[in-house]
Amino acid sequence: MTIVMFGGNRGKACKSKNIIPTVKHRGDSIMLWGCFAVGGTGAHHKIDGIIRKENYVDILKQHLKTSVRKLKLGGKWVFQMDNEPKHTSKVVSKWLKDNKVKVLEWPSQSPNLNPIDNLWAELKKRVRARRPTNLTQLHQLCQEEKKTFTQLIVGSLWMASRNI
Repeated sequence: MTIVMFGGNRGKACKSKNIIPTVKHRGDSIMLWGCFAVGGTGAHHKIDGIIRKENYVDILKQHLKTSVRKLKLGGKWVFQMDNEPKHTSKVVSKWLKDNKVKVLEWPSQSPNLNPIDNLWAELKKRVRARRPTNLTQLHQLCQEEKKTFTQLIVGSLWMASRNI
């Protein structure tokens, strides 16, 4: 992964002096599904292996509505996800429609401005600071750190994403 630093000199952002190389994979990792609203975080689910559209439906079945109840959203909420092919597959779209889940329209080829990306970044920062040594500990630390996210943190992350 490469992070491009944009400065005041238009057209020069991709010059080598303005690019900061980063390491894409740092050893072991885990994949999590999670959700949040201004009132706090919902469930999160550790994904084993490669996620497929059928797995995604299972995760939604297991966690989406319980998270809505936990967050006390009532009937007025909209589910936001990116245009990842598994998210927009027919089987997922059918499940969402059958379960009357209103989904925020997201233009294809759009930059990923999903507010949960801010939450994932904060979680990664906090977990990395604790230096997990194996996958089990990594998952445990993710669970612990997620519990520390207060409504204030989640609300500020949500608002920060809206001010981009």
